[in-house]
Amino acid sequence: MPNAPQNHQTGLVGSDQEVAFRRRKPPTRHIALICTTLCWVVFAVLAGLMLSGRYADLDNLGLLLFRSPTVLELRGPAWAADRTRDITALGGVMLRHLLAASAVAMLLLWGLRRQAAILFVTISSGWMVSTLLKRGFARPRPSTVSHLMGVEGYSFPSGHSFNAAVVYISLAVVLATLSQQARTRRALVATGVAISALVALSRVMLGVHYPSDALAGWIAGAGWALLASAWLTMHSNQSIIPSVSHSSS
Repeated sequence: MPNAPQNHQTGLVGSDQEVAFRRRKPPTRHIALICTTLCWVVFAVLAGLMLSGRYADLDNLGLLLFRSPTVLELRGPAWAADRTRDITALGGVMLRHLLAASAVAMLLLWGLRRQAAILFVTISSGWMVSTLLKRGFARPRPSTVSHLMGVEGYSFPSGHSFNAAVVYISLAVVLATLSQQARTRRALVATGVAISALVALSRVMLGVHYPSDALAGWIAGAGWALLASAWLTMHSNQSIIPSVSHSSS
């Protein structure tokens, strides 16, 4: 009997495609859920410390770390504040929602309805959770240093930090599953983590959040984003990329 077609340079077919999918899928559901749980445990610890008031001095010290000791302006060159505001805009409502909507539309155009739905639900539900948490804790904004941009609402946890982690990390996880290259997958996730972490740092530098606000928001947002990874692995027997037919050479 003739041997089954082999996959060399022509592409993936049949069961070989499923094997390749399993190799490039996101972390297993159990690992993702464990990481999510750990993130929320850390968030609970930070929330408890914040409510106790024991680390208020440390929070204030973190704010002063980025300010001049004389006039309490941001350390560094004159353009530092403008660049910091540019970074924080990446976690703002308008830009992150525009990016998320574009990503969902792109996935739908590629025929990846399940991935589009996962991304949409993860991001929209994360926004609601962040809003409820801020209203529940109702922590006032920092008054130790001047705010270098206009802000409204409560301080804990940082909404920019939470939602930036949700949007950029969950988007990175979804896009990483579309690549066969481990290097590309790692780069995508690392980029999502780095962008969201910079947004969290920028909130402290601008004086609109305490360090504990930014850290708690980022940790909780990362935990929420990991739910997308767990969700993506619930149907691991289904390929997440459209089948491609390859003509014989």
